[in-house]
Amino acid sequence: MIQRKWMIAATLLISAMAAMAQVKTGIEVLRERNFDVLQGKRVGLCTNPTGVDRNLVSTIDILWEAENVNLVALYGPEHGVRGNVHAGDVVDNEVDKKTGLTMYSLYGKTKKPNKEMMDEIDEMVYDIQDNGCRSYTYISTMGNLMEACQEYGKELVVLDRPNPLGGEKIEGCLVEEGFESFVSRFAIPYLYGQTPGELALYLNAKAEKPCKLTVVEMQGWTRDMTWDETGLEWIVASPHVPHGRTAIYYPVTGIFGEFYYINIGVGYTMPFEVMGAPWVNADSLASALNALELPGVVFRQLHFKPYYSVFKGELCQGVQIHIMDYKQARLSEIQFLVVQEMMRLWPERNWFELCNQKRFRMFDLVCGTGHIREAFGKNYRWEDIRDYWYKDVDWYRKASSKYYLYK
Repeated sequence: MIQRKWMIAATLLISAMAAMAQVKTGIEVLRERNFDVLQGKRVGLCTNPTGVDRNLVSTIDILWEAENVNLVALYGPEHGVRGNVHAGDVVDNEVDKKTGLTMYSLYGKTKKPNKEMMDEIDEMVYDIQDNGCRSYTYISTMGNLMEACQEYGKELVVLDRPNPLGGEKIEGCLVEEGFESFVSRFAIPYLYGQTPGELALYLNAKAEKPCKLTVVEMQGWTRDMTWDETGLEWIVASPHVPHGRTAIYYPVTGIFGEFYYINIGVGYTMPFEVMGAPWVNADSLASALNALELPGVVFRQLHFKPYYSVFKGELCQGVQIHIMDYKQARLSEIQFLVVQEMMRLWPERNWFELCNQKRFRMFDLVCGTGHIREAFGKNYRWEDIRDYWYKDVDWYRKASSKYYLYK
């Protein structure tokens, strides 16, 4: 009887795992369609190591080896086509050793393909795993490709991939005029709740001059899915986003990480999951934050010593942020509340007076506005900026939903 129960449980587990593994990304769907939209065209591919099928075969290799696809050039975003460039470093044009194709840099002297880069191709294919956050630069690269395709009369084919944050979380105000940058390229919220394909459709519809755009949809993805429910392997999207769970924490601490005033786990074993400094008392901070009873979040005291980056080699105290109920948790506001409690406990550590003020502009660009820093810096209270941070969410959810491809 016990053995039979174990067999039933094992069968149910296998069935659940099989159900999770049903998400097919755009490249897999395109391959099943025998690369129909690429046939007879000179194809350029913008990708990086995240562009793989479920067996971890690179999209580069898939298109290169397909008999009816003429892949002629590669284009690399931040970190490069093969992921061999550190965050923020300039990417140079190179020759891909495996295929012999030119790899054009889109994160160097130019971030948008020029005429020389576009003359080689008839179609540009985009296949990159995003992290669902506006400040992550891959969607900016996608936007530049859209503009270049429109300008030079080419077609953009987006091979769709999941948003690792799901398709329901929308947080943050729209980027305001004067705060556009490569980390805030579009007037969208900080968390925008769309797949790359859905975002491309939305942006194209809003463009004064739209490009010719085709989105190869996924199969099996739904808006309520987080990454661990897709059954897909996570490929390092950038050096400090090594796991699918890291994508969830990126918007939890990344905005205040721009100041390098505290350590947010970058340089330690938990990037974006912690906030701490040598002058913090871990027990006091954890108790203060847990007293706020934030939905879906628990804070645990933590002592740690970063291996590199902020406070390298110094003993820090702080909190590890545990997302216990993802659907309830409001990700981007957590860091503001951590800073709020830090300032209440240690008012002598006045954040915006003691931090590197040369970083103010980057903080504002990531926020998409200068209002957040200015209003929050007066009293360091989240309630003073809450309404402004969320003011555009309902509008954007309604506006963007017209271009949803998945339920």
